[in-house]
Amino acid sequence: MQQTSNAQAAPPAAALSAADPATDLDFAPPTRAAWLAVLSVGVGSFALVTTEFLPVGLLPSIATELGISKGTAGMMVTLPGIIAAFAAILVTIGIGKTDRRYVIAGLTATLILSNLIVAFTDSFPLILLARGLLGIGVGGFWAIGGAIGTRLVSAPYAARATSVIFAGVSVGTVAGVPAGALLGELFGWRAAFLATGAVGVVVLLMQLALLPRLPAAGSLTFRQVPELLRIKKARLGMAVTLLVFIGQFSAYTYITPFLVQVAQLNAGTISALFLTYGVAGFIGNLLGGWLVARSVRRALLTVGLVIGLSTLSLPFLGTTLAGVVVLIITWGLGFGMMPISVQSWMFKAAPHAMESGGAVFVSTAQVALASGALVGGIVVDHLGVPSVMIVSGVFALAMALVIWRFGEEDGGPSVRLQAVH
Repeated sequence: MQQTSNAQAAPPAAALSAADPATDLDFAPPTRAAWLAVLSVGVGSFALVTTEFLPVGLLPSIATELGISKGTAGMMVTLPGIIAAFAAILVTIGIGKTDRRYVIAGLTATLILSNLIVAFTDSFPLILLARGLLGIGVGGFWAIGGAIGTRLVSAPYAARATSVIFAGVSVGTVAGVPAGALLGELFGWRAAFLATGAVGVVVLLMQLALLPRLPAAGSLTFRQVPELLRIKKARLGMAVTLLVFIGQFSAYTYITPFLVQVAQLNAGTISALFLTYGVAGFIGNLLGGWLVARSVRRALLTVGLVIGLSTLSLPFLGTTLAGVVVLIITWGLGFGMMPISVQSWMFKAAPHAMESGGAVFVSTAQVALASGALVGGIVVDHLGVPSVMIVSGVFALAMALVIWRFGEEDGGPSVRLQAVH
């Protein structure tokens, strides 16, 4: 990977990331402007995660008002994942050498437009079209945004900047999804989409004001995309990603119907449980970073076992409030550890191919996310809500088995994150 040679023309934050590795600038502490720029991308990830999974807490209300089944309403989660899988690669190739600052802002704009359409239409096909537009934003953002942090700060702070951006995922579940569910309960599900659209406007203004110039270091071509498929460890990482993401999102998409029908909880308690799940996810994100620094393989094993055992236990132990609380907290910890563990495996598998690898990883994860929501919908409509938790647990435990059987111990120091876009 080549880094940009335009260091002198770049603002301080970009200059740090563009500096020659042999210079002191590559190790200089980031400025406050650099951290604010990182924060703007992190808030963007929060807004995208909140919007992508907003229907999770609103499925019963949406299904009732639109006169569709809960499984059909789940397509609001499935479709963005499918579109995002293609967008991760196509957007990365299509943007060429466009300044990444404007690309990130444009992808955030798709979030705003999507939420406005969903909030004001009664047509489910049009809602799905709007959610597909969101998928473009999600796929493009995660293929590019995940690496932006490494360009905004100097090398010793790159991992911390990336953690800030990925923390938006956890904060999205801490505040976004529960807040959306609560807004939906108080003012209707459309109000939740309007509120998230308003957040998107704030995020867009932050990014336009705070992000420095981010000239492309290069452009991705279709010939580079299959590069990871020739690396055994990367192929294993893709298989692991598919299994654990399908397991996670087959259950997570339908957790609200489970809490209503099986645990028989009211809306206020469910909102509190979403908050609890998100807090656990935030802690899990920190714990995942600690585990990854010691062994990515053991981190992945922990993720599969924690998610698998907690979701598998829900139909049996989640019939009481105490049981649900314990299992939701445990599950949240596993979810928080999941993104950083899986992506760290992919980075270590092919540190020389992070540009193509980032796009392929996001595509794999989004295919699995969409597949999980789709599998969950089929199971819910044909076998009932409790069954989807069992299916989820089987997928997650299968991931742990695969990594235990075929994953080689990841010795050596952690890969140094680099700017790739």
